[in-house]
Amino acid sequence: MAGEKCIALIAHDEKKDAMAAFARRNRDTLARRKIVATGTTGGRVLDAAPDLDVTRLKSGPLGGDQQIGAMIATGQIDTLIFFVDPLTPLPHDVDVKALMRLAIVYDIPMALNEATAEKLISTLND
Repeated sequence: MAGEKCIALIAHDEKKDAMAAFARRNRDTLARRKIVATGTTGGRVLDAAPDLDVTRLKSGPLGGDQQIGAMIATGQIDTLIFFVDPLTPLPHDVDVKALMRLAIVYDIPMALNEATAEKLISTLND
């Protein structure tokens, strides 16, 4: 994965349908990148766009957010799209905040909602 452009996809439970639709709409752009995703999100993305190259990590609450954070810190991920549900309390909120902090510290593009993700993905057509 070193040197390869890699995008991380994560979606909270109430946003997984939106992420699946996003992946389907943006299949051509996503197909040109390596994709890592937390477990359930990755499964939903593969259901929506089975031809994409998606590496599924652990579920977010079981360490997937932290796995992606480690990949950001080691330079393996260059873009983060994370559909956050701001209306549902999350028991692993600390992990979510840590992941966002790493994306900021390492200065990688990050979208936290669908509108921003659409703008960001449109810049990745390289």
